[in-house]
Amino acid sequence: MNDNTVQADLLRLFERHDVELELDEDWLVTDGDFPAVRGSWHDGAEGEPGRLDIDVVISEERHIEESFAGHGRGDAGIRDALKAFERNALYVLLAACWYVTDDRRMQLQSWELGVRNWDVFVGPLAFSRDDVAAPEGLLSGLQEALRNESLSGELHWVRLFYRRADDGSVVAEALLDNQPWPGGDHLLSQLHWPATEQGYSARCFIALDIRDY
Repeated sequence: MNDNTVQADLLRLFERHDVELELDEDWLVTDGDFPAVRGSWHDGAEGEPGRLDIDVVISEERHIEESFAGHGRGDAGIRDALKAFERNALYVLLAACWYVTDDRRMQLQSWELGVRNWDVFVGPLAFSRDDVAAPEGLLSGLQEALRNESLSGELHWVRLFYRRADDGSVVAEALLDNQPWPGGDHLLSQLHWPATEQGYSARCFIALDIRDY
């Protein structure tokens, strides 16, 4: 029942952004083909947030995986997690996978990496608190880190996550195409993140695609 709710809510969410999808078993597909998207909801333990997993299949071999916490159980948790998905990743995915671009909701940049030029879709650096500012040098550092990678001529995506606990301990993770990315981990460790008494977390989703001429 919960997954049926997820697919119905996802269908309406994409419709609001002018993307018509069709239900095909557990997936929402684009004109019977890729890209296809599916959401799966997992209720949390008592008092803990649940988790919404979003899978976007862009080809038979490649798919994007993202997860979002949702507070509440059942439909309430699903809709809370979907709001986080919309805020943090949806607009990047719409631009990179469905070519629907809203530059009011993300940054659109052009980077030269290696011998190729890339369109770069940068989602917001979303903080768990409103009173924390982004560290300087995040995007320029990300660009330099990607220069050290041998990127194939297809869509790539980056997920950055940083959490500072109340006691000052830090968890940081960077993924490139769903895989652990040491270069991104190094970038996160070098940035001057705000040091605050109260903990916070931040996440950012970015996609890169070959620029069409």
